[in-house]
This record gives sequence, C-alpha cells and structure tokens, in this order.
Amino acid sequence: MTNLPVEASSLRKFGLLASLYAAQGLPFGFFTQALPVFMRQQNYSLRWIGLTSLLALPWALKWTWAPLVDRYHSARWGRRRSWLLPLQALSVATLVLLAVTGEHGGLPLLLLGCFVTNAMAATQDVATDGLAVEVLTDRERGIGNGIQVAGYRLGMIVGGGVLLIVFEQRGWTPTLGLMAGLLALCSVPIWLHREKTNATSSASGSRGLSSWLRRSGSARWLLVLGVFKTGDALATAMMKPYLVDSGLSMADVGWLIGSIGSITGLLGALAGGVGSSRWGTRRALLVFGLLSAASVGGYALAAFGTPTFTQLALLSGFEHFAGGMATVALFTEMMSHCRRGSEGNDYTVQASIVVLATGAAHSLSGFVAEPLGYASHFGLCAVIAAGGALTSWWLLPSIHALRRGTAEA
Repeated sequence: MTNLPVEASSLRKFGLLASLYAAQGLPFGFFTQALPVFMRQQNYSLRWIGLTSLLALPWALKWTWAPLVDRYHSARWGRRRSWLLPLQALSVATLVLLAVTGEHGGLPLLLLGCFVTNAMAATQDVATDGLAVEVLTDRERGIGNGIQVAGYRLGMIVGGGVLLIVFEQRGWTPTLGLMAGLLALCSVPIWLHREKTNATSSASGSRGLSSWLRRSGSARWLLVLGVFKTGDALATAMMKPYLVDSGLSMADVGWLIGSIGSITGLLGALAGGVGSSRWGTRRALLVFGLLSAASVGGYALAAFGTPTFTQLALLSGFEHFAGGMATVALFTEMMSHCRRGSEGNDYTVQASIVVLATGAAHSLSGFVAEPLGYASHFGLCAVIAAGGALTSWWLLPSIHALRRGTAEA
C-alpha cells in the first residue's frame, strides 16, 4: 500500500509531461511534414526543400534566452507555468489567425507561420525541459523520457499524419482551426498543475553557456551530442521527397508517416525508456543508435529498385521505431548533465547543440542527395549514423569519470 501514492504521483508527472510535449509535436509535426510534400508537389528543388529547415532556427538558438526562462517568473503562477501558459495561449492565437487568413497567403504565409510557431515552441521547450528535470527522480527518468518522446511523437502523429490528410481533403482553415483546438486541450493539465517552490530558482539564470562549457568532460560530451543524430537527420530530411518521387501522394505520405511510422515511433520511445532504465544509457545509446543506422541503410537498399507501398511502410515503421529508442536514450543521458537550479538552461544548451548539428545536416541534405542520388545518399547517412553510436560508446565512460573527479561548477 505504501507504494500507491508514489505510483500515482509518477503517473501524474508522466501525464503532465506527455501533454506538454504533445503540444509541441502538433504544429511542428504538421509544418515539417506538410512543407516538404507541398513544396515537392509544387516542383521546388531538393535544395530549396532542404533549406526550409532553417525555419527551425529558434530551436537552435533557444540557449541564448534559456537563462531568462530559468530565472524570471511569477511567484503566483509558478516558475514553469509562468512561461508555459502564456506561450500555449499565444500558440493557439497564432494558429487561429493563420486559419482565418492563411488560405490567401499561400506558401509565404505558411513559412512565416512555421517560423513563429517554432519560436514559441522552442521557448516553451526550455520551460518544459526544466520542469521534467525537476520533477522526475533518477528512477523515473528512463520511463519519463520515453513518455516525453512518446507524447511528442503522438503530437506529430496527429499533426504530421492526421492533419496532413485533413489538409489535403478540407483545406487550410479547418486544418489549422482543428490544430488550435487540440493545442488548447493539451493546455488543460499544465493549467491544473501546481508547482512546488524551488529554493534554488533565485540563482538560476546566472549560469549560462560559458559556465556549462567549462565543466570537465564538456568537450567530449559536445562531440557525442554533435554526431549522435547527424546521420539520421541527414537521411530523414530527404525521406519525404523520396516518398513523393516514388509515386506517393500527399495522402499516402500522411498515412505512411502518420499511421504507421509515427505509431511505431511512439512504441519505440516507450521501448527506449524501458531499455534505458534496465540497461543504462551507454549500452542503450550503442544498441539503439546502431539499429537507427540499420534502418537508414534499409532506405539505401530500397532506393536501388522500385519499392512497393508495403515495403516503404515496413521501412518507415522500422526507422521510426529505432529512431524513437535512440532519441530517448540520448535525452535520458542529457538529464544527468544538468546542474540543480539551472535545469532549463543546461538541458537547453545540450538540446540546442543537437538541433544545430541536425539542422545543419537537414540544410545540407539536398546538396548531398541531388548529386549522389537517393541510394548513395542514404548509404552515406547510415555510415555516419553508425559512427555516432560508436562514438558515444567510446567516450561516455571517460566523460563520467571526469565529472566524478571534479567538483560541479
């Protein structure tokens, strides 16, 4: 009986975090999935499609304002709710405005809406990540990160799959109006949540990027963060154009990614949480990273021929499942590199490095794929992804040893 309150408390934490990450996945999933398909159907080149990833620049730059999110808040609303509630409301208002005016603006307004929602979601992510590090115990972090990634992918299932199909069948206004309503629904748990007072919060914000970089082992950990997801990112940026060039329609891509790929990604995130908790993050990073590399290699083999829809569905499911597991392992390890009182900043610094590396890979993907062709491009990506997994296995013990051997900054 004594374990019941703990279990109930954990479930409340997981539900809260799942709703917050789902709220980020909804618009991000729609824009990232809809833009490549929409632009390819409008005969834009692979290079231009790859460059649209620059619209996610706020995710890479959020570390610059992360200390402010850690430091400033309303005592009445709570340290994290002070940011999350207004940002959720502004995101809903932005989507409503796009729903009303967007159909007449075409691609330029779609690009602007993508950038604005990325800016708000990136800031929200700082507060959400800080909240996650604060509320999850060491024992809960593996499962908690699985729930977080699953929640995010659930948002992307709806945003990048279901809403993509609605967009093709019903148009701009109903799609974005529905997204605004779903985002408002995701805001209910954080509205009902009551934060505990954090005694260290007053010192937050004084620890910026430079102090985090001066910690022992940071250079090696930066290398792991920079290379672990790069190969996968270089590949996934070209997967949607590849599907279109393979003869799939927007609805086909929506069903493939939204129903099969994203659901298996959600299951992979949950499996990754269990695996990270049972095996430890070092082993999880190696195994899940190599599986992710193998899934990209599968696309290389498929691109040599003319794959059927069933074959593409199996590939998409495998790639999303392995990617979900690898992402959870990386996020779980990132939490152990956060200092008390500076959780939002420290996690954001690490996440921004990952975004910078993957964003650069996304931007360059079209320039690599166009001269090489899809098969050679995916093959190169698989080799890079495997190298990232092996790098993490090799460097992690020395990073932990350096952290243990010196006092925290």
